[in-house]
Amino acid sequence: MGFTKDELDAYRDATVPDLIGRDPRLLFVGINPGLWTAATQTHFCHPSNRFYPALARTGLIDWSVDTDVGMTDEQRRAFTRSGMGITNLVARATVRASELSSEELREGASRLIGFVETHQPHVLAIAGVTAYRTAFAEPGAELGQQERNVGSAELWVVPNPSGLNAHETIDTLARKFAEAGKAAGLL
Repeated sequence: MGFTKDELDAYRDATVPDLIGRDPRLLFVGINPGLWTAATQTHFCHPSNRFYPALARTGLIDWSVDTDVGMTDEQRRAFTRSGMGITNLVARATVRASELSSEELREGASRLIGFVETHQPHVLAIAGVTAYRTAFAEPGAELGQQERNVGSAELWVVPNPSGLNAHETIDTLARKFAEAGKAAGLL
C-alpha cells in the first residue's frame, strides 16, 4: 500500500495530535513528525522507523503498528493506559528533521516545558541527541539520563529511532528505551 510522493507532499507542515493520557509516567518526545507520520496521524509511523518494534522488544507494548494505516483507536488507548505518551519538539511535519531551524527547536523546548508542567510525566525521553543539544542549548549532551530535569520530570535522551539513524538497531534502541521505562516504573 503506502503513499505516493505527491500524496505525502500534501502533508508538509501538517500536525499530529499529542498522544497523552491522564497519568503519563513516560513521555516520549520526537523531533517533529515526518510526512508519513502526518499522513497516518501516528507518531513515529514510517516503515523504516524502529520505535514500535523497539518498544515491543522491551515489553512496553505487545502489539505492532501497521505503518500503512497507523495506530488503531484501541492501540492508542492501550498506549496511554500503559502510562506512556508522545509529543514532539516541533509540531510541523517535514521530510527530514534537518529542515527545522535552530530557532524552531529552541521554541519547541520552551513549549515542551509548558507541556510537562501541564501533564506531569515522571520521565521525559527525548528521541534524538542532536536535536536535544540544539533545543536545550546543551552542546555536550550525551545519550542517557541528564543531570537536569524538566519541571518535575526526570530527563533522558534516547536515540532517534528513524531509519536514517544507521548507528542504532532495534536491540540498541530497546536497551535505551528500557532504561527510561525502568526509570518511569513501567518495567
